[in-house]
Amino acid sequence: MADRSAQIVGTLVEAFSDLMAADPAAFRTKFRKMAADPFAFYRGSACLFYADVAESDDPWADERTSRVWIQGDLHAENFGTYMDGDGVLIFDVNDFDEAYVGHFTWDVTRFAASLALLGWRKAISDDDITVLVQRYVRAYLDQVRWFVDQADDRSFSLRLGTTDGVVHEVLQLARLRTRVALLDGITETEGFDRRLRDVPGLRRLDDGERAAVVDAVERYIETIPPSKRFRGVTYTVKDVAGRSGFGIGSAGLPAYTVLIEGYNQALDNDVVLSMKQGNVAAPSRVVTDPAIAAAFQHHGHRTVLSHRALQAHADPLLGWTDLDGVGFVVSEVSPYQADLDWSELTEPSEIGPVVDYLGRATAKVHCVADSDADHSLVPFQTEEAIMRVVGGRADAFVAWVVDFAHSYAAQVRADHALFVDAFRGGAIPGVASTS
Repeated sequence: MADRSAQIVGTLVEAFSDLMAADPAAFRTKFRKMAADPFAFYRGSACLFYADVAESDDPWADERTSRVWIQGDLHAENFGTYMDGDGVLIFDVNDFDEAYVGHFTWDVTRFAASLALLGWRKAISDDDITVLVQRYVRAYLDQVRWFVDQADDRSFSLRLGTTDGVVHEVLQLARLRTRVALLDGITETEGFDRRLRDVPGLRRLDDGERAAVVDAVERYIETIPPSKRFRGVTYTVKDVAGRSGFGIGSAGLPAYTVLIEGYNQALDNDVVLSMKQGNVAAPSRVVTDPAIAAAFQHHGHRTVLSHRALQAHADPLLGWTDLDGVGFVVSEVSPYQADLDWSELTEPSEIGPVVDYLGRATAKVHCVADSDADHSLVPFQTEEAIMRVVGGRADAFVAWVVDFAHSYAAQVRADHALFVDAFRGGAIPGVASTS
């Protein structure tokens, strides 16, 4: 137990030491959120997951299936809606901060273990958790097979016309959201124009920092593919501020909120951008191929290239920039984002159809890329590589994932208790209480 506790603390400190030093208060908040329960701990400790799986045998990894684009932190709460470039509401994976190139199984098993942890939190039996994980993996494999047989991969999506039940309701809720409502929450009118609203977590900039951020926005525009780049007044900066208060995964990362003119000068078409420092992707800590790391200028660049490789219709405002040589990701704060809410999903019969969709969404991010994606790192069809490895052994693959889900969820529950004891006891350097 002492060895495992030391490993947990050592892995967290190694992964986050720089950010801890920059903002220890943010990490105390992050760790207190992680202490809430095993699922919250799992969400915030992807680095520990990769340290563990890197030491484990993966019978499904070969030269190709060990180097595909992966989401990198796939768990049950990383799914939701977005509006694609064609104006269609899509349900999909919605967080790419940890995306990288690695084993396709890492996404599948990380999600499966999260499902087991979520099921345990809801007091669902192990037998029912087994069935749910089986449904997820079989839906994943069915969708991968579909991509093998289809010439137009990008024709598949989970949208209003192809979903029902809870996932359809999430899309309907997103449809009710409006740009004006989002703008009214984030901005206020001052005279005849909008400015960012002074709310908790917003930090006004001095002239020097503001000029540097505006310059970074100018350079960001050049990273948007020409086919998606808007003309005219769209990117004119109207207001900018520092921002804090992001979730568990982004503690300590500097960020800015940027208000731009939008598609025209009408105030209801203003656009809010998030400009957030790119973090070190958890899988990159165990993927040792120098050619992969060398493909990225910085973590902002890596996040954007990964996003485009994993989403069929990426945000047309998605791009990257840098401040003082540090990479940042720039994307729209969209009014049409709605996360899947698990709080009212309590019975296995309710959860089952949802995990079917999540399995298909996982297959989609592995097999379908945006039209502007860079294919140099993964120059092959992922779906064909996965099917060649799984082949006629689908039952064995499903059983392997189920075994991992149960065993690793049990490990996480034990790790959570060790983490809480270490944190309470002041054993994590860099985040000692200031009381």
